[in-house]
Amino acid sequence: MVTWREARTTDESAQALLTEYFTSRELGFAASQGTYTVTYPAPEQFEPPRGVFLIVEGDDLAGEPADVGCGGIRRIADSDDGDVRFEVKHLWLQPHTRGLGFGRALLVELESRARGFGATQLVLDTNSSLEAAGGLYRSFGFVNVEPYNDNPNATDWYAKQLA
Repeated sequence: MVTWREARTTDESAQALLTEYFTSRELGFAASQGTYTVTYPAPEQFEPPRGVFLIVEGDDLAGEPADVGCGGIRRIADSDDGDVRFEVKHLWLQPHTRGLGFGRALLVELESRARGFGATQLVLDTNSSLEAAGGLYRSFGFVNVEPYNDNPNATDWYAKQLA
């Protein structure tokens, strides 16, 4: 069973998970695409009602309760056609938890939170090397869109209409 709790991105557990996430991305990029730009999230962007950051609680490799993943949403500029946009950021799970439905459950919760904050559109960016993530996003109703930011790590941009 997957559960989560709200956290500040500056909390010790959030920092540990974000460091694991960024390290895994740096290693993946070094092997295939060059340099990965690390940008830790500004804490105020993930505080309600502007956003939220969640820690995924599950089991570690020994079966003990542990923090095993994270993800957040943050409000960004409205779209040109007036959609209230929230961006999914730093959705990441430790490798031993992947394929267990944690990512989908977290994405459902983040969408619910975004709707609660008044979002009419969710957006996210990702890299094509993260094939499983791209598959998850597409299966969840996200569609490819033109870039909405200048993230140097991104190759793919997605959006999902909520209203």
